[in-house]
Amino acid sequence: MAYATGGTLTTSGLYRIHTFTTSSTFTVTRSGNVQVLVIGGGGGGSNNVSGGGGAGGYRYNASFAVTAQAYSVTVGGGGPAQTNGQDSVFSTITATGGGKGGIFDDNGSNGGSGGGRGGGENAKNPGSGNTPSTSPSQGNNGGGGAVGVGQLGGAGGGGSSAVGADRSGSNGGKGGDGTANSISGSPVTYAGGGGGSAWSTGTRGAGGAGGGGQGAQGDPGSGQAAGTANTGGGGGGGGYNYTTGGAGGSGIVIIRYVLGKRSQSVII
Repeated sequence: MAYATGGTLTTSGLYRIHTFTTSSTFTVTRSGNVQVLVIGGGGGGSNNVSGGGGAGGYRYNASFAVTAQAYSVTVGGGGPAQTNGQDSVFSTITATGGGKGGIFDDNGSNGGSGGGRGGGENAKNPGSGNTPSTSPSQGNNGGGGAVGVGQLGGAGGGGSSAVGADRSGSNGGKGGDGTANSISGSPVTYAGGGGGSAWSTGTRGAGGAGGGGQGAQGDPGSGQAAGTANTGGGGGGGGYNYTTGGAGGSGIVIIRYVLGKRSQSVII
């Protein structure tokens, strides 16, 4: 007898797992509690020595009450270059899309995790993570860095477990690392920030663990990577001369519950 339908069904030990990589419906046939992981779409890296995109928001609930009804599931897409990621939603749980990386001499954008500030010598701000605020926090700020002559690399986008690294001279900052979760049956790291791009001969920023894409290196810039699909990873920053940044990775929603006797409280 099915306890719920929707998504791609797998089992792991005592658990039945519903994985949603596209928007759909989760239909409950017996009330109870479930575990839920909701990851927003990652923000895109921007163009022209940009900061990395922020990771999509990371939301996990180990005991979420559901009743016998149909629940809409929204899986947020990753943001193209210069665009925030989209929100992922299950019931009352929303994981906000990641903030886009800042273009040259501009701020990163706010989101589940914030985008890194762009390259340039002027004082600009990283994007703020955990926007809007959730408890526990759904993400972290993008990186910033010193201002002044020669401070030209882009900073890393924020990840769900770490702030994006600051740029340093011509070097791009590393994306903030994401968070490991075993709800799928094995440990997977989600919501890593995108790496910032490097100016000229500087070193590109690596993507954060959890699907973050690396930043570009050089003029006109090359090697920037998109965030990994269905991890919410941020896209890598684009290089000099308006090289396009990497897109953010799409989000994911995973729901699981114990298969067993009706009397167990976590069965639906």
